[in-house]
Amino acid sequence: MNAIRLYGRYVRASLRSQMQYPGSFLLTSFGAFAATGVDFIAVWALFARFRQIAGWRFGEVALFYAVIGVSFALADGLARGFDVFGEQFVKTGDFDRVLVRPRSTVLQLLGYEFRATRIGRLAQAVIVGAVAVRLTSITWTWQVWGTLIFAVAGGMALFSGILVLQATLAFWTVESLEIANTLTYGGVEAAQYPLDIYARWFRHFLTFVVPLGCVSYFPVAAVLGRAERTGVSPELLKLTPVLGFVFLGLALWIWRFGVTHYTSTGS
Repeated sequence: MNAIRLYGRYVRASLRSQMQYPGSFLLTSFGAFAATGVDFIAVWALFARFRQIAGWRFGEVALFYAVIGVSFALADGLARGFDVFGEQFVKTGDFDRVLVRPRSTVLQLLGYEFRATRIGRLAQAVIVGAVAVRLTSITWTWQVWGTLIFAVAGGMALFSGILVLQATLAFWTVESLEIANTLTYGGVEAAQYPLDIYARWFRHFLTFVVPLGCVSYFPVAAVLGRAERTGVSPELLKLTPVLGFVFLGLALWIWRFGVTHYTSTGS
């Protein structure tokens, strides 16, 4: 069986197990929808009071919010195995069993759990995106949609890479979750706003170290016709989400290094 078919079976098995308790699934999904909805209400309240932030209007910020929200929801749903790797695999020693199976460790962890409950977070971000479509004056061509889809794909790759790095840290310490949370949940919060409202050092960090700006700020600024805020040509801005895939590739390379140094669990 090839890897794609096997992953499909992993997903179907995960969905069947979650659907055994439909009430729990619905409540968890609604909880994620409500929690992120409250966050967006706070953004709306901010603009209701101040009208704009550094020249950016509510509809424009809503588009930033939607792109990064959809990206994170997809990554969080697909890469659950890496998110719980330290607790569920290293501490318990279950990763030893993963290593002896004749399949890639990455494939097995991706198939550990398809987190369907993240549909609540995804739905909330999509609704915010619909609000942004109504409030902005963008001419919605296929090229614009393609740029935004590419930005979402790059963001999904970037957040998946962060989760892979979080899992890799567990080979040396299983108490690394809070460090990673500053890049995942903290990164989501930071990327929901235009990058140019932050201090220079923070902008550089979100561009050259963890390229969150490259998968959200730059392509969305190009779509909004705000390329002058970045100092980069619009055509180049549309290509920056590729750095999300570069980040994921680097994270997977570091993961392979960590696997070769894994020495099993302790007592």
